[in-house]
Amino acid sequence: MKNLIYSTIALMLSALSLTACSDDNFGPDPEKDWTGTATFFNSADEKGFLTYYTPAIGRCGDPMPFYDQKAGDFKVLYLQEYDNNGPCYHPYWGVATKDGATYEPLGEILPVGASTALQDASLGTGCAVYNEKDGLYYIYYTGYNVLLPNREVVMRATSTDFKTWTKDNEWTLKGTDYGYSPTDFRDPQVFQTNDGLWHMVISSNLKFAEFTSSDLKTWSHAGSFNMVWDRMCECPDIFKMGDYWYMIYSEGYKDNFSRKVKYMKASSWDGLKACFDKPDANWPDSHDGVLDSRGFYAGKTASNGADRYIWGWCPFRTGSTIHEKNINVGGGKGNEPNWSGALVCHKVIQHADGTLTLGEVPAFAAKYNKEQTVSVMASNGYHGGTLSGDDAYVLYNRLGTHNHLSMTIKTGNNWDKFGISLVRGTDSKQYYTMVVNPEWEDGRKVNFEQEGEEGKGFIEGIDGYNFQRPADNTYHIDIYTDNSVMVMYINDVCAYTNRIYGIQKNCWSINNYGGSITISDVKVTQY
Repeated sequence: MKNLIYSTIALMLSALSLTACSDDNFGPDPEKDWTGTATFFNSADEKGFLTYYTPAIGRCGDPMPFYDQKAGDFKVLYLQEYDNNGPCYHPYWGVATKDGATYEPLGEILPVGASTALQDASLGTGCAVYNEKDGLYYIYYTGYNVLLPNREVVMRATSTDFKTWTKDNEWTLKGTDYGYSPTDFRDPQVFQTNDGLWHMVISSNLKFAEFTSSDLKTWSHAGSFNMVWDRMCECPDIFKMGDYWYMIYSEGYKDNFSRKVKYMKASSWDGLKACFDKPDANWPDSHDGVLDSRGFYAGKTASNGADRYIWGWCPFRTGSTIHEKNINVGGGKGNEPNWSGALVCHKVIQHADGTLTLGEVPAFAAKYNKEQTVSVMASNGYHGGTLSGDDAYVLYNRLGTHNHLSMTIKTGNNWDKFGISLVRGTDSKQYYTMVVNPEWEDGRKVNFEQEGEEGKGFIEGIDGYNFQRPADNTYHIDIYTDNSVMVMYINDVCAYTNRIYGIQKNCWSINNYGGSITISDVKVTQY
């Protein structure tokens, strides 16, 4: 009987799959050669992503990565989000990974409270650490309950094996006991400094609160330091890398372009705190410490001692189909991306001057190892690898569901502009482009544009940040996609994350906007 039930379910799922794949003009019909076509197809995401991890049900909220030295892997906790959260929501779920490219789901790690009367009826962001002295793992987390006088407090749980956790209900850290906000006291981050103490930094209302401990049990208030002007800075992450101390934080400034993951750097922990006294005088680089676009949020890092990685979430967007509701244009005021989405991992790159950028995870290249045929389907102004003139483009054949696009583009002068388009067909009246735009002669920025005769042009709020034009005008570009999540890397100096529905099974193009560019080494691999 059990086998009959399983067979029936399998047949039903197979039928549903065939129905879904028959949408528009790209179906499973074996009689048609879809590789020879280049018209638009309204494709859909799979359930659950494997590179930019998304659970099959629900989505990932704020990630809390931790390197488990006993197990030799990264544990990435996250706030589990559902379409319809119950009255007690955001339990900690988790995944394990050794390389940031492949994940093992761990299920629920830390449950929410059993009733809405409890302080931890819902959970907020926190962190995990291991204490060698007592052999315990600790999770410090935000207990959230809008019905209580202290809406947010810091709580903790312990475990001997990172599997079974015991909540310490006798211990609670309340911000109001130290003059902090009862409504904004969250996102504890625990780390050690040169003084041998454990330090905890907590985000409060326009201040970071600092506490210290010698044993991870008893904590003393150590004062506070500023945030960035009038902006709430969430999810602090503090670490030392080489000769520098860093704080990575997410600047939650309302529905503003500045709602991005940023960092500060200094030669000491005290110097790092002082940077926030005058942020504009202490930005670590020429782009105010911005690390990615608004398609990457709540970023926090972990290191295995050799490499440091950062995980954040790429938001999902709401809508039915790609063109009916323009769901790929969200990102600016009035069209804010939704909260939660897919886990995106980058490698943290430290340059000689201490500045940071984000680059591709090394294991991605090995994962996307099935080379595909790259064919030109249509073009304008394309001759022998060179694109010249206005509206010049070369359109390539359809992509799969998980793609690695790599290419080298060399511009003819210091002002030439080019772009890479996705979700494009020969009949598309709208398609989506990452435009590498000259902001000034030596500066570039990735802009997101909806192009085509019905396109809106520049999309506010989902553009990237300024980076240096390469001295030889040569751009080495890698783009990784997993369903609708896309990350583009340029020369180890620029990372750009975005959610673009409809990438899979559609064509893509390289475009030139006046002047000329030379294209070489175009390659597509999949898994």
